[in-house]
Amino acid sequence: MGKTITEKILAEKSGRDARAGDVVVCHVDSAMGNDGSTPMALDYFDAMGGGKVFDPARLVFALDHYSPPPSVKTTQLHKRIRDFAAAHAIEVWDVGDGIGHQLMIESGRVTPGSLVVGADSHSVTYGAMNAFGTGIGSSDLAAVMICGRVWLRVPETIRVTLRGSLSRGVFPKDIALAMAGILGADGAAYCALEFSGDGVASLELEDRLVLSNLTVEMGAKNGVFPGDEATAKYLGREFQPISSDRGARYVREIELDLDRVTPKIALPHHVDHVVEVGEAAGTAVQMVYLGTCTGGRVRDFHQARDVIKAGGGVAPGVQLVVTPSSRTVLDTLTRDGTLGDFIAMGAVIVTPGCGSCCGTCGSIPGDNVNVISTANRNFKGRMGNSSASIYLASPASCAAAAVTGKIADPREFPC
Repeated sequence: MGKTITEKILAEKSGRDARAGDVVVCHVDSAMGNDGSTPMALDYFDAMGGGKVFDPARLVFALDHYSPPPSVKTTQLHKRIRDFAAAHAIEVWDVGDGIGHQLMIESGRVTPGSLVVGADSHSVTYGAMNAFGTGIGSSDLAAVMICGRVWLRVPETIRVTLRGSLSRGVFPKDIALAMAGILGADGAAYCALEFSGDGVASLELEDRLVLSNLTVEMGAKNGVFPGDEATAKYLGREFQPISSDRGARYVREIELDLDRVTPKIALPHHVDHVVEVGEAAGTAVQMVYLGTCTGGRVRDFHQARDVIKAGGGVAPGVQLVVTPSSRTVLDTLTRDGTLGDFIAMGAVIVTPGCGSCCGTCGSIPGDNVNVISTANRNFKGRMGNSSASIYLASPASCAAAAVTGKIADPREFPC
């Protein structure tokens, strides 16, 4: 019987003939902890008798959830992380460097065929690089720090076949939301989502990051893409891709015709409460949030900027919040004039990082405010105020709402 991409990677990293359902102990190529998960991991590290880390070069800490720290308490947490990292020669991505997931990709720590874990659920993002990426808990991160290994149950795989290419005004976030609508919030529970089909070639690497990132919102253990020319272009080199075998076993198969995908929106307060954006059109919006590990890259900001420019600017009474996913993204937006455009539009520019997405810092919405966001979660209280209502959509759809002051179809704007 052939193997899926996930089975092949976990077989290689465990040194055994790993199949779906097997429990394996795997060598980890790289691991990331953030300022939300690392302090507890350090507690576990001490409790486990950790004297030294197995390989400092394979570890990194990202100070991204409290960026900048909003209190003395979080400042002290940052100091503890920095002190531990300095004592063990571990790299730290400090306040303002950006979101750990984005930096894992930018830094080259994720490569095709690698096993990469992060103490954050959206570590599934790494699968866009033809790798196995998944989130782990703080205790697992402590164990990885000590021994460089992690135990995993090999997930069953759902194949998602993409056909064709997206139409004007439709973007990868719309594909992800369409999938969430089909599968539901737990329809892929502990499964791998493996993307395939001719439609994959129409997606740039940054587009694939969006899809892999959202797979955890459907319950998936990981979301993996094949390696191809887009992967090589991003890496800047040739590589040996990991591909599924003919005859590989899938527990379910889904096919999406990208030509038929239309702008979607997830209504409060569930990521799988997905409808056509037109069904929510006219709903008043007071905050538009552009950023996060789902929608904070250069392509995302360009898409939003173009719609806002085409629409003549931001509507009165709408707060536009812009949070680049990394310092590199911020630098690019500065050089090409996009950041200046947003400033001229009256946007609030927030330090690169997780910002308002998880409600730990940045701009927090007021009571009874409707927010439309490029983020990945919209449950009550997600952005720091349980009375706010969060809608999830593509950067273009968010920008259309910024222009009109209400939810609108981005295809109405000629850009």
